[in-house]
Amino acid sequence: MGSERALRRSGADGATPPHLSPTAISALQQRLLAWYAGNGRDLPWRHTTDPYAILVSEVMLQQTQVSRVVGRYESFLGRFPTLISLAQAPLADVLRIWLGLGYNNRAVRLKRCAELVGERLPTSVGELERLPGLGPYTARALLVFAHNADLAAVDANVRRVLVHELDLPPGLPPRGLQTVADSVLPAGRSRDWHNALMDYGALVLTSRATGLAPLSRQTPFEGSRRQLRARLLRYVVERDGAGLDELTKLLAIDRATVSGLVADLVRDGLLVADGDRARTP
Repeated sequence: MGSERALRRSGADGATPPHLSPTAISALQQRLLAWYAGNGRDLPWRHTTDPYAILVSEVMLQQTQVSRVVGRYESFLGRFPTLISLAQAPLADVLRIWLGLGYNNRAVRLKRCAELVGERLPTSVGELERLPGLGPYTARALLVFAHNADLAAVDANVRRVLVHELDLPPGLPPRGLQTVADSVLPAGRSRDWHNALMDYGALVLTSRATGLAPLSRQTPFEGSRRQLRARLLRYVVERDGAGLDELTKLLAIDRATVSGLVADLVRDGLLVADGDRARTP
């Protein structure tokens, strides 16, 4: 409770946009929280307030569907239950658990976070944002879900719900949207409020129902360079190293492209080039 009180109201500036009356704000809060009480999803990371476990979930959920994260989240924490265990693990072991989740450099940044912080994560937005891969949303979300901090964490999903429910201009700039999000945040209910926003956006506000643009559009994965990178990385990790000729035959592409893929993965910290071989760091 002490950490929750210390973090409370640290993100809101107290300014209410002129068109949002206290009555309208209260009605929105009551409606969404009541909806969440009866319809909220039962997700494994909602059964903990451990900051490390919350961090793992938030990093995994970056650009990845909830359904893909659930099983991998539990496997990851089963293998690396603490910051210290993750920090001390070989990167190859971390990647083996992560493979298939996509955007594998997230695993490198997550491990680097563990190496930097020791036994405890920071409890301020500024300190968290200085860690690898933690932007403003992830830093705030960690404090919200771990400490129930009265902070408004705004991502594309939250934006979509607020724009639709409050009839905001779709092109509202980030600073204006943050002001709105701060203003409608119910004091002392930040954790429930953000879960409600996430679930309402995912389960009710579909693009088909609202006419709003989908949350994101990704380039097709099948046959893409991202797919080739993923296949190459999996092969190297599972075999503790592979030669460029071997990888060229495996992927059925030219050696120059294989060399470029390896160079990309080396730059991202996922592989090390050792002569004509690639291996995990």
